[in-house]
Amino acid sequence: MEVTDIGNKEEGNVWHRKPTAGKSVLVTVARTTQRGKTVRFLHVTFDPKGDSFLAGDHHGNIYVFDISRNRFRLVQKTGQACTALAFSLHRTTELLVALADYTIKCFDKDTKQLVSWMRGHEGAVSSISVHSSGRYAITTSSDTAQLWDLDTFQRKRKLNIRQSFCIQKVFFLPDSNTIVSCFSDDSIFAWESDTLLCKYQLPVPDCGPQISYKAFAVTRDGKRLVAGGRSNLLHLWCLDSKQLVRVIQMHTQVRTVRQLEFLPDSLDRGASQTIGVLSQDGVMRFINIHTCKLLFHIGSHDNAITIVAVSPNGRHVAAIMDNGSINIYNVQSLTQKLNKPPPSRVAVVSDGDAHQELSKVRSEVVQRPFMSSGRTQVKILRPPAVPTTDDKENELPAGLNKRRLVALLKAFGEYPAKYRMFVWRSLLCLPENHAAYSSLTDKGLHSAYLTLHDKYPIKSHKLQRGLQRVLSALGHWAAIFGEVEYLPLVAFPFVKLFQNNPMLCFEVVATVIVNWCQHWFEYLPNPPLNILNMAENVLAHHDKELLQHLVDCGITSQLYVWPLLETLFSEVLTREEWLRLFDNVFSNHPSFLIMACVAYITRCREPLLLCSQKQDFSYFFHHRNNLDVGAMIREAYRLLSSTPADIHPRTLLSDFAPLTKGQYPVFNHYPEFIVEYQSQEREKIRLQEMEYLCERQEVSALRTDFVRRQVEEEAYYTNQELLQKAEEQRRNNLAQEEEKLTQQKAKLAAMKRELKVKELQLLDTSRRRFLKHQQDLRASQIQRLDQEIRRKDSNTSVHVLPQMDLREQESAAAVKDLEIRQMELEAQRKRLEQHLLKKQGHMGREVENEVQIRMRKADREVESLAELLHCPETNMQILEECLTEARQLGLESDWQRDIVDRLQQVNAEKERKRERLAERQRQTLAEEERVADTMRDVAGRKTEFVHLQWEEVTRARAQLQEQRKAWTSADADHQRHTRTRSPGFIRGLPLRTSNTAAVHVEINGAGQALKLNTTTTARQAGTDMVCLNSNSPSESTSTNFYLDRGRAQLDSSERELLKEIRDLRQKLVATVRDGSSAASQSVHTLSSVSQ
Repeated sequence: MEVTDIGNKEEGNVWHRKPTAGKSVLVTVARTTQRGKTVRFLHVTFDPKGDSFLAGDHHGNIYVFDISRNRFRLVQKTGQACTALAFSLHRTTELLVALADYTIKCFDKDTKQLVSWMRGHEGAVSSISVHSSGRYAITTSSDTAQLWDLDTFQRKRKLNIRQSFCIQKVFFLPDSNTIVSCFSDDSIFAWESDTLLCKYQLPVPDCGPQISYKAFAVTRDGKRLVAGGRSNLLHLWCLDSKQLVRVIQMHTQVRTVRQLEFLPDSLDRGASQTIGVLSQDGVMRFINIHTCKLLFHIGSHDNAITIVAVSPNGRHVAAIMDNGSINIYNVQSLTQKLNKPPPSRVAVVSDGDAHQELSKVRSEVVQRPFMSSGRTQVKILRPPAVPTTDDKENELPAGLNKRRLVALLKAFGEYPAKYRMFVWRSLLCLPENHAAYSSLTDKGLHSAYLTLHDKYPIKSHKLQRGLQRVLSALGHWAAIFGEVEYLPLVAFPFVKLFQNNPMLCFEVVATVIVNWCQHWFEYLPNPPLNILNMAENVLAHHDKELLQHLVDCGITSQLYVWPLLETLFSEVLTREEWLRLFDNVFSNHPSFLIMACVAYITRCREPLLLCSQKQDFSYFFHHRNNLDVGAMIREAYRLLSSTPADIHPRTLLSDFAPLTKGQYPVFNHYPEFIVEYQSQEREKIRLQEMEYLCERQEVSALRTDFVRRQVEEEAYYTNQELLQKAEEQRRNNLAQEEEKLTQQKAKLAAMKRELKVKELQLLDTSRRRFLKHQQDLRASQIQRLDQEIRRKDSNTSVHVLPQMDLREQESAAAVKDLEIRQMELEAQRKRLEQHLLKKQGHMGREVENEVQIRMRKADREVESLAELLHCPETNMQILEECLTEARQLGLESDWQRDIVDRLQQVNAEKERKRERLAERQRQTLAEEERVADTMRDVAGRKTEFVHLQWEEVTRARAQLQEQRKAWTSADADHQRHTRTRSPGFIRGLPLRTSNTAAVHVEINGAGQALKLNTTTTARQAGTDMVCLNSNSPSESTSTNFYLDRGRAQLDSSERELLKEIRDLRQKLVATVRDGSSAASQSVHTLSSVSQ
């Protein structure tokens, strides 16, 4: 037994090896966690088709197990244990799950989404019953039952009961609107689901102990109800008569019935006869409710069953075992011994173990089972020593008995679907001649059926090939079958039924032709008039009125009997109806087929009596009609038994004769001369057709060759024309393109010319504008220079320069712009000199004041000395004082020398400042020289002369400014020293010439030197003072003369410089006129550099 542990998988295979045939347990499904703990399954339920089932475990996982596809899949994880499961019949992908929190949830198994959530119960839901339409569902708990609308998932009704009672179960009856409810007092009521009105109450036995019903089961047709509870008794009710029809007592080992399930069968039409009883010992016993015999059981004391679900198709049983796993049982393997055909001589019927005997009680009286001594009771039926003729006739292959099969057929109306082919093979006694069939198929396709698909097109290529193969085998078996036009109609239903086994299909069709198509080919190619007359005679005997109506309408048997025979009812019956009919046809005399035709006509007499047109009759017998096949078959049996012998087809038709084994029999029941004549004619026609086809093929080949050549020629000329047109088109396109290109080039050239002209105009305008700007700039510069020259001329008042023209003003303005920087530096220097002069003047005034004070004091002393000289008495004292004074003057002379040193230091500081100013001026000149170098690089050789002249002007101007600065400094010093002199101070100096010290101050300015002699005549009393004086008045006059002469030289040099500037301006203008373009660029570069 294979065990599948699904673990934590979400999908996979149910079993890994295909179960072997005859194995009752297909697979055991278990679920264990990673820690090795087993998770118990709690509930299982099958879907309406019976191919898959739901299973819910203790952790709330819901799985779908598809047995037909060998797959399982995790549908939902609810997180809590489920108490009931059910499929929704209306939407097959939805499922209902009742959970431990008293709620019901609806999930979609494909999308795994929650569809709805239904609440309202106050206790655990024990069962869910879904209406056959799938629209409603009933959920049952111990205190209430609720009716839900599955379209809106809203509660419609609620069933409340008293507290002293409990609800056992509430459920829908199959294919009905009836609701059955059972309560704890064993009362069972039936309610109308629409109105909830009580329809009836089922009777319960008054005598005996109370059963306390817990388990219920209903057959699929809804006609029988079985209930069980806390006893070994089962109560069986007939819901049609509302009566208790049977009480079944189980073995004493069965003390409580936990669950009841009917086992469906395809033969019972919903009236199940086998019921499974799950008792408290974990064993489920399947018994027959009519014979009360134990058929088989599943489970055991060691491997007990807790919950069982039976598939609706009766093929599988899913059982949850006591250990929490699921066992999937194969019902066919469990019932294999029961389905075997009984032996022909000995029948063994076993009622199982002595401890599992069952008994039947009628009329509500319980019959005690017979207790045996522990042995299995076997009843052996011995046949008579000499078999009778009927027994020999009824014996079939594989141990079947025709009489018993016919009895079974009359009881159920048809054979079991899964055993039908086996029964047919036994009834028809098929020989299965593989070698003979192979010899027929080796001949290939028959010539008559090469074009079968043209006349009988079939969508399925497999069916088409199967039909063609069977018909070809029939044609090779007998020549007549290559001439029968309706043979495909006869063989098609069998080909469709036996499409996987062509040999059986061929033998079935051959058997049908040999037995049920007797005398059909005597009037070939016309319909079998003798057979049609037989059917018409039977119809005339049993329904003269209908026959007279058909005669009056001009309808013959070829129209109302032959369509049924040539198609074997395949056009007027469905598959299930046709199979059911031929179950009876193969089980009876060949004349039953004719009786079936007559029965079909008589059962449809009402619509036939209403028809009057021939096309109406033709349509009626070639299309399906509303007909009860069971009634038709019963009518055929009545006609078969009540038809007089003189008109009975049995007298004209032979009994059933199977095909011979080894080789198939020779079939010659047809007019051979007609077939031979037709064969010869067909052969002639075939030869003529072949000749015609050959000639036609030759003509077709010639025509094809001619057409091909014509097409090639036309194609050649067409291609040539197309090539010529394409060449012309190409040339035209090239010409157009060249013309367009020429026009575009012309336009482009014109645009270039226009752009060039505009560019030249713009350049000319820009050049003129720039030249005008330069002219204006130079004019302004020259004007500023002229103004500066006039200003200087007006200041000197020596000469008046003549009026300069516009070009001189421009040159003066250019020179003035270059002097701006020097003027700024000159102004800074002048401010420094002025500051120094102010400080020196302040010190000079202080010294002068001190000198005046000392001179006044000296005067007073001289006066006192004179007075003392007049006084002889004081001469010596005066001399002593003079001596002391002389010593004091010697000390003062030392102090004066210190003062002179300090003045020299001040002059040295001034000289250093002048040197710094000169350094700054030299830096400025260096920058101007760099600008001049840039101008020279830009202007090139054409402006070399201009730059050389410009450098001369720059040097001359620098020399001029140096001279002017020197003269200005000398003049300022001279004026300052002149102002410091006073008449009293000059007059007092000669008196002390012997005690004075000479101080020489040398001032450099324009080649002139001034010598000043200073003599100290006073003392310093707490402050620093100095006295300055010249040697003689002649020196002062000489100094003034030198200053005036230097100014005259400066004016003359300035005039010469202005003359040189005018000459340079004229040369510059001439050079600019010679090279306007180069000059404009050089001037533009000069202006950009200057900016």
